[in-house]
Amino acid sequence: MEEIEIPSYFLCPISMEVMRDPVIISTGITYDRQSIEKWLFSCKHTTCPVTNQDLKFTDLTPNHNLRRLIQSWCILNSSNGIQRMPTPKPQVQKAHVVRIMKEAQKYPDMQFNCLKRIKSMARASESNKKCLESVGVVDFLASIMIKEKEEEESEVSDEALSILLHLNPSDTELKKFINSRTDHRFLDSLLQFLNSGNVQSRTSAITLLRSTLNVADPAQLIGIQPVYIKGIIGILNDKTPQQATKEALKLLVELCPWGRNRIKACENGAVFALIELLLDTNERRICELILTALDHLCTCAEGRAQLLNHGGGIAIVSKKILRVSHLASDRGVRILCSISKFSATCYNNILQEMLIVGVVSKLCLVLQVDVSPKTKEKTKEILRLHSRVWRDSSCIPPNLLSFYP
Repeated sequence: MEEIEIPSYFLCPISMEVMRDPVIISTGITYDRQSIEKWLFSCKHTTCPVTNQDLKFTDLTPNHNLRRLIQSWCILNSSNGIQRMPTPKPQVQKAHVVRIMKEAQKYPDMQFNCLKRIKSMARASESNKKCLESVGVVDFLASIMIKEKEEEESEVSDEALSILLHLNPSDTELKKFINSRTDHRFLDSLLQFLNSGNVQSRTSAITLLRSTLNVADPAQLIGIQPVYIKGIIGILNDKTPQQATKEALKLLVELCPWGRNRIKACENGAVFALIELLLDTNERRICELILTALDHLCTCAEGRAQLLNHGGGIAIVSKKILRVSHLASDRGVRILCSISKFSATCYNNILQEMLIVGVVSKLCLVLQVDVSPKTKEKTKEILRLHSRVWRDSSCIPPNLLSFYP
């Protein structure tokens, strides 16, 4: 079969594939709807991909003439295996969405079916998501979550949460929840999902909680209630799916620098939960996040005390150095530096334990390999700090002892 030459103007400038649903943006360039919606709405770019001009508005106008040309070309080349492009689905109408929301509010027994219809619209396209947000679907879903959670109607609230996460609300919408007088009711509903939801709803709740807190101002992050941090740590304790675990770890890392959040985390068992998780995983990104969180927590006395009181704390942190990534090694050395500088003289036998479990040997090894200059400086600082105890120890192999600073 001869190679078919595709007219260049049939190809989307982004995907470089034949356009299924060509649309024109304000700069006059035509793109395939799916590609330009992803560019504008998912990736949140505000420029034209071809001209790099700023877009004052993001309306997408169907290019009917070009679509008809593409359809005709597909039909003419059907004998060469070219399939006819399906007719694009019509875009959702605002009035239709408003009717569905009113129906759900008027007839509570119809809520679940109404939510299913909204979910189908949201999945159809990115522009549908924007349309749904513009008519107040985000507030509508949040109100259902709050109401149904208070009444313990899990099926409806789970569905509302799932759709809300899929809509990926804008920062403006999320700020409404955290800045309004009733923001605690929305956050409280997420907390209920964290504490008593099924696996999928807990994953959705921790993801949405992180998105919401990412738009909070510093005062709100400093004043976050301990129950939310307890809920985050509960995700880590319960061996939830990897996605939920990562979101919980990222949120914990983001909250720790603010105010007394490190103390709140320690008081709710964060250090123990993190060490247990670290003992149980080899996944690179999870290890990096755990060690980053422990690094934050070990800057306070409570965090260092809890790490030292865990039988495997020092050993597992040392083990992960040079076994995961440069970032993990750096965070591991920082944790050991905090322990060596501030806690080694406060706890009996800590320096001996570090010798016996191989921490000192690992630090000597760090000086021989390719790590960042800062990591090497931290390592040297630790070894020099306790050289009188460690330098002549028989626990350090002779080939590593020669690198002792």
